[in-house]
Amino acid sequence: MRIEAVNDFVIRFANVNGTGSASANNMFSKAVFRMGVPVSPKNIFPSNIQGLPTWFEVRVTEKGHLGSRGDVDFVVAINGQTMRKDYDSLLPGGYFLFDSTKALPRDFKRDDIIEIGIPLTQMCIDNYTNPRQRQLFKNIIYVGALAYLFDMEFEVLTNMVKDQFAKKEKLIPPNIGALELGYNYAKEHYPNACGLKVQRRDNVGDSIIIDGNSAAGLGAVYGGATVVGWYPITPSTSVVEAFEKYAKKFRIEDDTKQNKFAIIQAEDELAAIGMAIGANWNGARAFTATSGPGVSLMSEFLGLAYFAEIPVVLMDIQRSGPSTGMPTRTQQSDVISAAYASHGDTKQVLLIPCDPAECFEMSATAFDLADRLQTPVILLSDLDLGMNDHMSRPLIWDDERKYDRGKVLTAEDLDNMKERWGRYKDVDGDGIGYRTYPGTHPTKGSYFTRGSSHDDYAAYTEDSGVYEDNMQRLVKKWDTAKDLVPKPQIKYRDENSKVAAIFYGTSAQASYEALDGLEAENIKINTCRIKSFPFHPDIKDFIEQHDTIFVIEQNRDAQMRTLLINEFNTGTEKLQSILNIDGMPIRARRIKRKIERMLNGENVNPFTTANSGKEVAA
Repeated sequence: MRIEAVNDFVIRFANVNGTGSASANNMFSKAVFRMGVPVSPKNIFPSNIQGLPTWFEVRVTEKGHLGSRGDVDFVVAINGQTMRKDYDSLLPGGYFLFDSTKALPRDFKRDDIIEIGIPLTQMCIDNYTNPRQRQLFKNIIYVGALAYLFDMEFEVLTNMVKDQFAKKEKLIPPNIGALELGYNYAKEHYPNACGLKVQRRDNVGDSIIIDGNSAAGLGAVYGGATVVGWYPITPSTSVVEAFEKYAKKFRIEDDTKQNKFAIIQAEDELAAIGMAIGANWNGARAFTATSGPGVSLMSEFLGLAYFAEIPVVLMDIQRSGPSTGMPTRTQQSDVISAAYASHGDTKQVLLIPCDPAECFEMSATAFDLADRLQTPVILLSDLDLGMNDHMSRPLIWDDERKYDRGKVLTAEDLDNMKERWGRYKDVDGDGIGYRTYPGTHPTKGSYFTRGSSHDDYAAYTEDSGVYEDNMQRLVKKWDTAKDLVPKPQIKYRDENSKVAAIFYGTSAQASYEALDGLEAENIKINTCRIKSFPFHPDIKDFIEQHDTIFVIEQNRDAQMRTLLINEFNTGTEKLQSILNIDGMPIRARRIKRKIERMLNGENVNPFTTANSGKEVAA
């Protein structure tokens, strides 16, 4: 028995960190994409030193399911440290490609898989003298072998090599030669050995391949950002790197060639967000990027910006915690800490993208919302979305779009004002006061910005009634925000169904696939994808319409479920958790199995185990 499929399988590369394998694995993934077949690559790498295990998983999916499926059909095992685990991870009927320069251990005995041995090390010794070339070309050789085994168009790979090394033409022949070595060896020794095939299709349309952090960095440029206060932390660093790359293209003075942007690396996360807040207070559009540990450190300044009502944008690319946790693994574990960041009664606006296109759009939108609401806005992404390549719809910008700077008074506005202006006075009934930029007027419109209690005119006060009125006005502003943030994406598969699912961010793709699979079995579950906080009233209506709601998320403590219960005062029984905390992207097959068992009335633990991939009984 062997697995046979066309354009529908998962391949996992097991490599050693620092050997250049990621480039070769990316080449394979993008070659499939260039053949018109949707792909979803995941780079799983260690957080510390060279020489540790790394994996690169590529889902080939003609149907366009871009979340993690779960289970592995083909393994390319190059790392001896993890070979046993990789060997055991294969589905029955799967394929195990290994370096046969050295024989497999005697206890590697599975009758239900197909072993494909290629002497990669010996081939490199025979064909290359440079030690670094031997290391790098080993990866290219197995890509060439895969091209034959999967019956791929070899010319797609050679064209990619030519494109990649167009400015270093001397590197083209040896790379193509390495591809040919692998291709020809597999052709000679393993004819028709593999039942998995990649055939040309036209299923990608005008889609692009891009990572979420690059899209968010570009969105910040288009959103008008000119200042970044920054302290590097995985996995957010590439947001600022992308912003810098695009700003150097779009934010350069034509005549003088001077930068029209500023990126300041601070001494710590506190200073980084302080710089961003100060720049926004002065009229610029500024942001910072961080991850969970940085959010913890930035909380005090977030409280200042909330209470003093200063716009700022924070991009939180979540990773596994707590503390240092697993810095290069993904999670959705900052939901509560971001939503209620800082001490006292604070609530922060969250935007939650699920793909690179939304990273681009929500990044730009965040600056409009921050200005309009005069408050921090947090883009809540994660490592999987931020650092992995994703197939995405194109990033589109409307050139007619105007920035929403909110309620900012000019010198003329101040001169024409008949009543006394109050910085925190609610004139329009939406909870948002009018503000000025420093230096707007020589005698009018100035005020003292403070983090302590203040009245409508920004004057210090400890009057209990005035403080309470100010806090209630902030609640009114929060209610105003509910109609400004992105609305949830709600889909009714059966309007009479009393069963539903709620998910958000990178849990969406796998959740949609799982629920599509259930619908094929005539189990129709309505869905709500949350895009933002504060919650839109439609989410409350959706919850009230259903008796059982599965809340699917990637953290231990069911943080979104907790937030829903807290904000809507919803009973806990109808909201049932499906959770994933192993640091890997949540898998569609596990979601589907879990819901099936729960609907059958089984008492099931909400978690799945990382080692077996099977649910754990409660």
